[in-house]
Amino acid sequence: MTSKPSLNVLLAGPRGFCAGVDRAIKIVEEAIRRYGAPVYVRHEIVHNRFVVQALERQGAIFVEELDEVPDDAPVVFSAHGVPKSVPTEATRRKLMYLDATCPLVSKVHREAEHHFARGRHILLIGHEGHPEVIGTMGQLPDGAVTLVEDEEHARTVEVPAGKPVAFITQTTLSVDDTAGIVAALQGRFPTIAMPAKEDICYATTNRQAAVKAIAPRTELMIVVGAPNSSNSLRLVEVAERAGCAKAIMVQRGRELDLAIVEGVSSIGVTAGASAPEVLVEEVLARLRERYELVMEEVVVAEERITFKLPAALNA
Repeated sequence: MTSKPSLNVLLAGPRGFCAGVDRAIKIVEEAIRRYGAPVYVRHEIVHNRFVVQALERQGAIFVEELDEVPDDAPVVFSAHGVPKSVPTEATRRKLMYLDATCPLVSKVHREAEHHFARGRHILLIGHEGHPEVIGTMGQLPDGAVTLVEDEEHARTVEVPAGKPVAFITQTTLSVDDTAGIVAALQGRFPTIAMPAKEDICYATTNRQAAVKAIAPRTELMIVVGAPNSSNSLRLVEVAERAGCAKAIMVQRGRELDLAIVEGVSSIGVTAGASAPEVLVEEVLARLRERYELVMEEVVVAEERITFKLPAALNA
């Protein structure tokens, strides 16, 4: 029997689910248990098809807007947050709703309100069209927030004359990219108000730090995540910038083309904050089809944060 070639695998730690994602999924599961199926969910609860399909099998129905939700059905808002118009409309229709917005996203919403109340124009560093950005901008009247997507834009963005300026950020950005954008904004607006505590969430920061720790030791980085997941996309970028020759994203183990691993002696494996550990195990199982894996876990931080469920589900 021919023995398999060995392959060094560096597992990034932490990886996978964060506290906000874990809470959002539990809210949907508990709502189904308490109220019975179906429970409607506005937008993907988190950006991962495996998670969404698992919840669908339990009785969740995912919709894009509230007009698709019957009057007598419970509805859950996704972890990314929603514009204020959404709960306002739900209240008008007397819908029973649960808000699964990550508490760290809600913190950014409160910051935006704080700056607006003090007469500041707000610059939001983030990606246009991302649900979190739409939700954050939707906390305030049109024109109160200007989106800044990159360093080049930061050097040219226009703000209302005579108004003080503040910045906030999407929670799932590249730490390094954001630092460059912030530096550009501070160069242009020396008195710009900034978050008391960084808006990029602990989970995003920790997952990027873990990738940076293993990237120089690997020839290939496999990121388990979804193409519409901002934090997963950032992990691919971070790996390549940190010295890994190639970084790819896969959603499931079966998607991994083993031809890409040929000739590689050391790979890194991580997962975005909305990807469950079972999908990492799928990737490792796929690799074991051809290789004897020599595993090493590189842990840069221990995460013990948990978030409570909404009061309605604790009663």
